[in-house]
This record gives sequence, C-alpha cells and structure tokens, in this order.
Amino acid sequence: MGPTSASSVSVQYRKRDRNFGRRGRAALGQGFALWRKEKIQFQYKKLLRKQKKANTKEVSYSDNYPEHLKHLYLAEEERLKSQEKQRKPKNETSETADKEKEVIPKKTFRKKTSNQKAKEEYERVQQERAKKREEAENNRRKREEAIKLYKERRTEAYKALSAKTKKGQPDFNVQMEYLLKKIQSKS
Repeated sequence: MGPTSASSVSVQYRKRDRNFGRRGRAALGQGFALWRKEKIQFQYKKLLRKQKKANTKEVSYSDNYPEHLKHLYLAEEERLKSQEKQRKPKNETSETADKEKEVIPKKTFRKKTSNQKAKEEYERVQQERAKKREEAENNRRKREEAIKLYKERRTEAYKALSAKTKKGQPDFNVQMEYLLKKIQSKS
C-alpha cells in the first residue's frame, strides 16, 4: 500500500463512522467543532458563576440547612430547647433558694463565645501539630542514628574484607578476625 492522502483518509472514516459529520474532523486532529463547543460551554459556565456570585451577596436568613448537615442543626436546636425547659422550672420553684444564692457571691460561668471556642480549638490543633512534629523529629533522629550505625558497620566490614597484603593478595587473617568477631557478637 502506498501513502494515503488526507482526502482518502477522510473517505475511510466516512465509510466506517456514520456520525462523521456530527463530530467535525476531530479524528484527523482538526476538531474545530469540538473547540467551538468547549468555548461556548466555558462561556456558559462563566455566566452561571457570575450569576451565582451575584445571588450569594443577598444574605437570606432561613432554616434551609444543607441536607448533609441538617441533622446536626436540628439536634443542636433540640438540645438548646431542652436546656431552656430545664432552666425555667428551677427558677420559678425555688425563689427563696435564689435569694439565699444572691447573698453568697459566686462566680458566674458564662457561655464561651464563638471567638473563645475558635481560640481553644486553634490552641488544641496547634498542640496536636506540635506533638506530631516532635514525634516526627524523634523518628527522623532515630532513623539517622540507625543509618549512621549501619554505614559505620558497613565501612568496617568493607575495610576488613578488602584488606590486601603488600603483594596485593587478600589478607585472610583480617577476614577471619572479622568473621570471628561477628560470630561472637551474635552469641
């Protein structure tokens, strides 16, 4: 078979693919229709993003919670209602006890503000990170010491096993001493 021209290639594609005209000439690397389509899609998505940005500026105070967090909000709301119910009967029934309590000064424990909660959370996270950093540093130090010890032993073994006599022959006395030392250290 001889070299094929672009026109014969397109004829081959038309024969095999009935959807040839719908795709443009992407099969030959000239996907102009595809590029045009992607450009229009991009512009449409850009327009949607702009509209969404404009809509989010209007703050809406509603009870429409995200579906995946709805149970958390509802549970918190129920907890607050139950606390409020528990507080009310105590305040109404024991007026004399309240008067006695007023006489004795006590520290009033206020609820933490969101800023205080955030600060505590930040400090807790910082402590966890410091602990992780410390553990990582200790692990790194131990690893470095182990590598250093391994390299020392390896160089010692290399020196012993590669020792030569004056004539360039291997020195078996040094090799035997090394092996004897190795055996004695294991037992």
